[in-house]
Amino acid sequence: MKRRALQIAAALLIFWGMGQMAQGAYIHSKASLAQMLIRRAWMKASKKGGSEKPWPWADTTPVARLISAPHHVDLVVLAGSSGRTLAFGPGHITSTALPGDHGNIAIGGHRDTHFHFLRDVEVGERFTVESPGGERTEYQVTSTAIVDRNDNTILRDRDDDRLTLITCYPFDAIQPGGPLRYVVTAVASPS
Repeated sequence: MKRRALQIAAALLIFWGMGQMAQGAYIHSKASLAQMLIRRAWMKASKKGGSEKPWPWADTTPVARLISAPHHVDLVVLAGSSGRTLAFGPGHITSTALPGDHGNIAIGGHRDTHFHFLRDVEVGERFTVESPGGERTEYQVTSTAIVDRNDNTILRDRDDDRLTLITCYPFDAIQPGGPLRYVVTAVASPS
């Protein structure tokens, strides 16, 4: 009787584990497909100008490409920074300058996916931002900081063209969100 109960418990545990693995595979497959569709929409928008939805029911469009050669990062940035948008890629914070415009371009991303590499970024490194029209701007990292999530001063325009990358902090936190943000600030390099 005890042996039978253990067998049933083991079988249930195995089925539960298989279900968890299937769910994880589904999420990663969905994310991979989304990245392919987002990149395709970016390529179309770059050729035609304007914006292109990655799939018909999408509530966002690609607005830029963010490249960090030292970290082998080439990300398509989406319009908006809602949780739904950030699930597919980094998002442009709408209250800030658009990529290709003058001012402070702020982009948010998840610390455990697209912006995980920010933990290794150092002052002096360079980022490239490409606008939909193909214009590329280089930015050099001038600082990194940990701020309160309610600190909106990081979004303000300054007397320069800058790129502000924002993610949750600490990088290895178990709970998502939290009260802190990790901020990488980079200033446009002279042309």
